[in-house]
Amino acid sequence: MTPAARYGAAIGVLDGFLTGEPAEKLLSNWSRRNRYAGSKDRAAVRDIVFDCLRNLRSFQHVAGFTGGRALALGHALAHGLQHEEVFSEIGYAPKPLNEDELTAFAGTRDPANEGVNLDLPDWLVAPLQETLGPDFTETCQIMRSRAPVDLRVNLRKGSREDAKAALAAEDILTEPVDFVDTALRVLENPRRVANSKPYLDGRVELQDAASQAVVAMLPLQDGPRVLDYCAGGGGKTLAIAALAPSARITAYDQSQARLEPLRDRAKRAGVPVRLLKLHPQEKDGTFDLVLLDVPCSGSGSWRRNPEAKWRLNEQGLAGLNETQSTILQAAADLVAPTGTLVYVTCSLLRAENEDRIAEFCKDRPEWEISHTHRFRLIDGGDGFFLTLLTRK
Repeated sequence: MTPAARYGAAIGVLDGFLTGEPAEKLLSNWSRRNRYAGSKDRAAVRDIVFDCLRNLRSFQHVAGFTGGRALALGHALAHGLQHEEVFSEIGYAPKPLNEDELTAFAGTRDPANEGVNLDLPDWLVAPLQETLGPDFTETCQIMRSRAPVDLRVNLRKGSREDAKAALAAEDILTEPVDFVDTALRVLENPRRVANSKPYLDGRVELQDAASQAVVAMLPLQDGPRVLDYCAGGGGKTLAIAALAPSARITAYDQSQARLEPLRDRAKRAGVPVRLLKLHPQEKDGTFDLVLLDVPCSGSGSWRRNPEAKWRLNEQGLAGLNETQSTILQAAADLVAPTGTLVYVTCSLLRAENEDRIAEFCKDRPEWEISHTHRFRLIDGGDGFFLTLLTRK
């Protein structure tokens, strides 16, 4: 495929997204229908689509009109291309800009507001400003770019330097991340990781550095009984197991489909994990540490999933808040008398973080905050919120 043809493919995916269809599903369907496209073409189309989703409002503002073609035009201009180079109808390139599009592109526009300049829905500007304070503008600018690819080194199978050397032998260049001892950041050939020997034999896992740092802050000494209550695919479960070999780890998730891959992942990593099929009860025993990596907006990781930024609305946020509070209440009774309840989100929003903890402590005055930490995008990883709670 020519570069212009890749834009043509991306336009079809973007138009589908703008009508409400999931971007990943659209990309998968396009790949199945166009098997002639090689791996580099598929990766390039995907990159165009996700860059456009990260910069949806600003790209359309630059174009002067809306739709998939507008996003493709905004992307092309941001990458130093002229519209005639992309919209040429040569081969599989998109058709040239029509008269209406050319008029809109050349016409005057109202000044862009803050939501347009920072690629945010207007309703989210004020809540993020309130939460982020002086970091607001820089954080939103970071969200407009692609996230780095980080790996967690499984210390049960070797050191970080050993993993770095093994990856380099397959032309995957990495460097250590300075704020967490288990992390490597991929500098070259990130798409080779999933088929590399260090990944396949469990020496490394894909995991953001800040997510690893969250686990590093947990009280894991003395062989605790740990429950990962919202385990999902088990990224933090495996990180806990690697850092605390004597820990007795149980994983649960309301979605068994999300939890099931953890069985094979734990086997590959060489760590024992007990998977619960039914909701944990007090009769299952109390736990020294209960980790709640609760469902959230994911705003701290919108660089990786920009679609979520445009799908979230105020009603959806309120629903998430209710779920988060319900999980806190349900899990608190599973914690041993001297244990720790850990609340984690990958959200930047106060409504999902400090507000939920304040409400919980008001309802359950026997609990108090022992530690709180925010991991900021400007620190080099995804955005996370962590609170450790203990009984008074």
